[in-house]
Amino acid sequence: MHDKILTLDIETYSSLDIGTVGAYRYAQAPDFRVLLCSYAFNEGQVSCLDTANDCDLAILEGGVREMLFDPHIIKRAHNAAFEWWCLSQYFQLTQTEREAWLDQWQDTMVHMLYCGLPASLDAAGKALGLPEDKAKQRVGRQLIGVFCKPDKLGRRRTPADDPERWRLFCGYNAQDVVAERELERLTAAWPVPEALWEEWRADVIANSRGIGVDEPMVDGALCIAATVAADHTREAKQLTQLDNPNSVTQLRDWILQRGVTVADLRKETVAQLLEQNDLPPDVRRVLELRQMMGKSSVKKYDALREATGQDGRIRGCLQFYGAARTGRWAGRLVQVQNLPRTYIPAAEQADVREIIRQGDGASLEALYGNANDVLSQMIRTAFVPQPGGYFVDADFSAIEARLIAWEAGEDWVLEVFRTTGKIYEATAARIFGVPFETITKGHPNYAYRQRGKVATLALGYQGGVGAMKRMGGDKLGLDDAGLQDIVNRWRGQNPRICRLWHKMQDAAVRCIETGSPQRVPGGTGVVCTFRLEASSVAPFPFLTMQLPSGRKLFYAHPGLTEDGRITYWEQEIGGWKPAETYGGKLTENLTQACGRDVLAFALRNLRAAGYSVAFHVHDEVVIDLPPCEDPQKALADVIEIMRRVPPWAEGLPLNADGWTGKFFTKD
Repeated sequence: MHDKILTLDIETYSSLDIGTVGAYRYAQAPDFRVLLCSYAFNEGQVSCLDTANDCDLAILEGGVREMLFDPHIIKRAHNAAFEWWCLSQYFQLTQTEREAWLDQWQDTMVHMLYCGLPASLDAAGKALGLPEDKAKQRVGRQLIGVFCKPDKLGRRRTPADDPERWRLFCGYNAQDVVAERELERLTAAWPVPEALWEEWRADVIANSRGIGVDEPMVDGALCIAATVAADHTREAKQLTQLDNPNSVTQLRDWILQRGVTVADLRKETVAQLLEQNDLPPDVRRVLELRQMMGKSSVKKYDALREATGQDGRIRGCLQFYGAARTGRWAGRLVQVQNLPRTYIPAAEQADVREIIRQGDGASLEALYGNANDVLSQMIRTAFVPQPGGYFVDADFSAIEARLIAWEAGEDWVLEVFRTTGKIYEATAARIFGVPFETITKGHPNYAYRQRGKVATLALGYQGGVGAMKRMGGDKLGLDDAGLQDIVNRWRGQNPRICRLWHKMQDAAVRCIETGSPQRVPGGTGVVCTFRLEASSVAPFPFLTMQLPSGRKLFYAHPGLTEDGRITYWEQEIGGWKPAETYGGKLTENLTQACGRDVLAFALRNLRAAGYSVAFHVHDEVVIDLPPCEDPQKALADVIEIMRRVPPWAEGLPLNADGWTGKFFTKD
C-alpha cells in the first residue's frame, strides 16, 4: 500500500466531441486546454486550481507540479488514462516521457471494475451508497455542457460569461476528488494486484500509440457509401413515391397499403419479411434497399474518419477490464472486438481495397452486387501497420474448449488437442459413433462436423437447445427433438465438464451459506476457490472466485433465493440491479477469465521480447512490425511465445497460428 497518494481530477475544453473522437483525439485538438485541476494529497484538504483564470500548472513551483512528477507519489484518478494523457498534452511531454510517467499512475475506475462494480464515478458511488456529501454531484453534466464544449455558434464560454456557474463548476470538480477517495476507502480491503496495474499501464501505452489507418481507403469508402445511399434513396422514392423513404412511419404505412402486414422495420423484421415468397416485387425491392442502407458496420468508416489523428493513427480502441465479471478487454470507437467477418477471398482483398481507395463504387457493384456489403466486409482492412512494416497476427486455437477441458480434466478432449487438434471432428465422431477418419471433405460423414462444431461451441456452459440455436443449430435441419438429442449425446461424452458445472454451483452456494472458503477440485488440482469476503466499511460483502492465476472475480452483495438460485448485483442498462447466476454460468466466467489471463501472459511475454502489440481481439494479437524485420521469422517467434503455458496452467495444451500482411484481415 502506497502512503503517498495524490488524488486528482481535471476538467477540460475541446471543440471536438469526446464521445465521437475518443479521449486521445479530443486532447489533440488545437484549442484543447485544461480548465480545472482539483487535487488532494493523501487525506488532506481538496484544492482546486483554476487554470482558466491564469493559474498555469506548467509554471507552479514548490507544490502541485513537483507532486505531479515526484516518482515516489502515486497519481490516482478515475479513468486515469484521460488525466494522464491530457496532462501529458498540457505539459507537452514526448511519447517517451509520458510513457515513463505512467508508472506513477493508478486508476480508481480499474479498481471499481476489478471489484465487480460499475465503471462510472457516479454509478459506482450509487452502488456503494455514498452519502450526498461524498458523492459525485448531479449538476456536473449540465456544467460540462456549458464550459467544456462549444456553444451552438462554436464559441467557448469563459468563466467571465457566467461567474456563478463557474463557481459551481469549481466545486463540482473538487467534489469528484472527494468521491474518488471515498470509493478507494470503501474498497481498500480488495486492492488491485500489482500485476494487473502493469497490464493496465501496458494497455494505456498501446492505446496511446494507436493503430495505423489507411485514410485514402476510408475516404474512398465514405465516398462510395454516400453515392450508393443517394442512389438507393432515389430508387426507393421512385418505387414508393414517398418524400422520405428512410422514415420508418412513412415506409411502414406504404407497406401496409401494399397489403403486407408489418409491425416495425427493425433489422430482424426486414430479414423475416424478405423470407416470404409472396411479397409484392416493389415491396421486396424497397425492403432490400432498406437492408442495404441500414448496414451499420459501414458507419464504422465515419468513426474511423472522426477518431483518426493528424498522424494517421486512431487511439483508444481498447477498454481495459471492459467486460464485466471476467475482466476481458472490450472495444471502443470502431469496436475492433466486433468487426464484420471478411468473406471476400484473401487473394482478392488487395485489389478490392484499391477499388475502394479510388472511390469506385460502380466497380464494386459490378463485381460483388452490393457495395455496402463489400464495404462492411472490408472495414477491418482499413487498419494498417506503420509505413513499410507488416502486421504479424496470431491467435490461440479453440482456447475456451481447451481451457474447460483442462479445468474439468476431460482427458479425451485434452488428448485431441495434444494430437490432431480437430476437436469438431472428434466430438462428432464420439457423439454420433462414426469413425473419426471418415469425417473429412468428400465423405458423407463430413456433414457431422458442423454438428460437432455447434455442440462444442454451444454446450460447454450447461446450455441446451436454445444455446444450440444461438450458435447456428437452427441451420442444421433438425427440430428441437433432434437438437436435444445432440445435447444429450454431448453431455454423455463429457461427464467431467458436466460435473464441473455442479461442483461450481454447490461450492458457491455452500460458501454463501456458511461463509467458509470452498475449493473446487478440477483436472489438475484446485481449479478455483470461492470466498465470502467483507470489510468493516464496505456496505455489502463480495463472493469472490480466485482463479488459477491468483486473480479474483467479484460478485457483489451475493445471496440465495428460496429455491437455491445464486444472486448478486451488477451494472446493467438502467442501473445497479440484482442478477442471477448458476453453475454453468460460473464455469463460463471461470473459463473466459482464464482465457483472458492466458492472453495477458502472452502479451507480457511478447512485449518483453520487444514486439509492439498494436491491438488484440478476443484471443488474437496483432503486432505492428517495423520494416527492418523479417515478418515470417517474427511470425514463427510470436507463435512460439503464444504457445508458452503460464506457470499456473500446467498441462494446458496451448496452440496458436497466424499470418503476416500489409493490412488487417481475418485469416
